[in-house]
Amino acid sequence: MTATKPLALVTGASGGIGEELAYRFAEGGYDLVLVARSADKLAAVAGRAQAKGATCTILQQDLQAPGAGAALEAAVAKRGLTVDVLVNNAGFGIAGDFLDVDLEQELGTIDLDVRVLAELTHRFGRGMRERRRGGILNVASTAAFQPGPGMTVYCAAKAFVLSFTEALNQELRGTGVHATALCPGPVLTGFQARGEFGDDVRLMKMMPLTTAEMVARMGYDGFKAKKRVVIPGIVNLIVARSSPFTPRGLLLTIGERLMRKAA
Repeated sequence: MTATKPLALVTGASGGIGEELAYRFAEGGYDLVLVARSADKLAAVAGRAQAKGATCTILQQDLQAPGAGAALEAAVAKRGLTVDVLVNNAGFGIAGDFLDVDLEQELGTIDLDVRVLAELTHRFGRGMRERRRGGILNVASTAAFQPGPGMTVYCAAKAFVLSFTEALNQELRGTGVHATALCPGPVLTGFQARGEFGDDVRLMKMMPLTTAEMVARMGYDGFKAKKRVVIPGIVNLIVARSSPFTPRGLLLTIGERLMRKAA
């Protein structure tokens, strides 16, 4: 009898880091549940993941919609699937001073990056703990390590993700389940377009840009090694780890300048 392969559920799997993480899990011997708003893009990702040996289930879902978390949990249960790994990748952020940007967009950032991530972790994490196996990979950011004028809500939301994941990992000790926070720096994905900032922002010019593929590979490897936090790239690692030792006022000044357009 053929052993059942483990199953990874990936949110925001239609592109960028989420897409690349899906491929890494497929290569690692996992079947996949792919979740995003675009069915067409998910179908393309599923086709490539299947070529790597994964059986894929596509669930088109706008996770910001009311009741989406419960609906996703029910859709997984209806198909008789058991989630062994939850990858919370769905999220976005808006550039601009907080009082000047669209309020609904900012509230949407909080909703998707914070509430949905916590809800899905609770819904699927309990089953993992009961089965005493599994893991949760939450995509945070190097933005989690300092306040970010010019992207105020996004940085605060990612700080929540980092703190939440580290505390959760501690709570899960001895259960057979672990949690990892993946904290990439700037990555060339569709994130910039949705966030309404371009290549002329200093952050995009001064910080080393990594690829979604590299971030996903390091994130997957770190998750499998049960690391609590993964920061891809030596420069990103240095910047993140030096933040607690940098005067807060200086951090705020640097952060603000990085989010302004270059002259």
